[in-house]
Amino acid sequence: MGRRRGRACVVVLGDFGRSPRMQYHALSLARQASLEVDVVAYGGSVPHKEILDHESIHIHEMTQWPKTLSSLPRIFSPVLLILKPIFQFVTLLWFLFFKVPTPDAFIVQNPPSVPTLVAVRWASHMRGSAFVIDWHNFGYTLLALSVGRSSPFVAFYRWIEKHYGKMADGSFCVTKAMQHELAQNWGIKATVLYDQPPEFFRPASLEEKHQLFCRLSKDIDASHGAEDCASHGVADYTAGETLFTYLSSGGIICKATRPALIVSSTSWTSDEDFGILLEAAVMYDRRVAAILNEDDSSERMLLWKEIHDGKKHLYPTLLFVITGKGPEKEKYEQKIRRLNLKRVAFRTMWLSAEDYPLLLGSADLGVCLHTSSSGLDLPMKVVDMFGCGLPVCAVSYSCIEELVKVNKNGLLFSSSSELADELLMLFKGFPDECNALKSLRDGASETGASARWATEWEEHAKPSLLDVISRKFD
Repeated sequence: MGRRRGRACVVVLGDFGRSPRMQYHALSLARQASLEVDVVAYGGSVPHKEILDHESIHIHEMTQWPKTLSSLPRIFSPVLLILKPIFQFVTLLWFLFFKVPTPDAFIVQNPPSVPTLVAVRWASHMRGSAFVIDWHNFGYTLLALSVGRSSPFVAFYRWIEKHYGKMADGSFCVTKAMQHELAQNWGIKATVLYDQPPEFFRPASLEEKHQLFCRLSKDIDASHGAEDCASHGVADYTAGETLFTYLSSGGIICKATRPALIVSSTSWTSDEDFGILLEAAVMYDRRVAAILNEDDSSERMLLWKEIHDGKKHLYPTLLFVITGKGPEKEKYEQKIRRLNLKRVAFRTMWLSAEDYPLLLGSADLGVCLHTSSSGLDLPMKVVDMFGCGLPVCAVSYSCIEELVKVNKNGLLFSSSSELADELLMLFKGFPDECNALKSLRDGASETGASARWATEWEEHAKPSLLDVISRKFD
């Protein structure tokens, strides 16, 4: 591989720091294929330190579409749908033709398809490089979420995606269901390359958890509205105490009355309905109160004082930490402020690429609300959770069971009521007497340990790339 030039170019029309699969491609190309790797992408969030520090990975940051134009009134949307791809197309061509050395192969993330596939296809043809697509999803189905499936833009987008997709010298995809769809209806042969966690996604040690909670203390203590169960009686961080742990003469100890920590990561877009999670939180709060015959609101402060003083209850308080950036974040934060719950608190955060795996490795449960615009992709966030030994409750859709095995490493739900029932079942007796949760954690740890990205890439991606490049140049 790489006998002509010894380079590869990874193309992401978006924030490279928010494209973990493409980060892992770059790292594998540099590590396992010993190539110089050029990454063409937008700036924004910072990639993992291992990517930034690798001497063979060179990141080229493109000029972004002005954010001020995206905030224009909706009446300008049709015009922006045309102008934005033109701007991106010209920018991409400049980088792919002139800014990066000629590679053996261009590997491009799809979606977005327009204008990425067109620009990369032109560049690969003119520079004599292989053209490889990594199909994460279908771009036209994502576009349909915002403009409707009947829009002529969607039909045109699908034509571009299919036409240029068939021109690729090689393709990867994320599920067997997508592989079948590409083969049967698109005439594209793709190799299934399952998402797998890299080695830095792993369960956190007790010391790592304590240090993380200390670093995140301000975010954890700051409620979105009125005082809640996570902000009442704030822990004394200067004395080595956090909401979850404390430092004693014998070392770090987990609090028996700590809240259950539940993590959900999101891009805050319309293919993830966070209303389901908020409704489930309200149901959990009310159902626990009903089970214990509690007055709806009058005992709120008393409950928090009892927990702060060390009294254990049959059902724990829940702290949902929602990570990520995106367009619908503010809308849901406003809804969270109005909830005023007794046993549930929410925090929204953006974590560094190093702290995010530690948060997953410190949590008790992951929640995934990804529904897939095509029904054919799998949420990588769940893969990362399994790498950290974190069991998952995920929204059920057509191919999710390729990843989440019910009652082994997670549970599926189709409504907020089902999710609330699962929370009640899993956390009854938390933290020491919740056998169902412990069983799922064991299953998640087994799933995460059974396969890693380096192994998956070595077995499936590397041979395919070797073959593509060999056919291109022989």
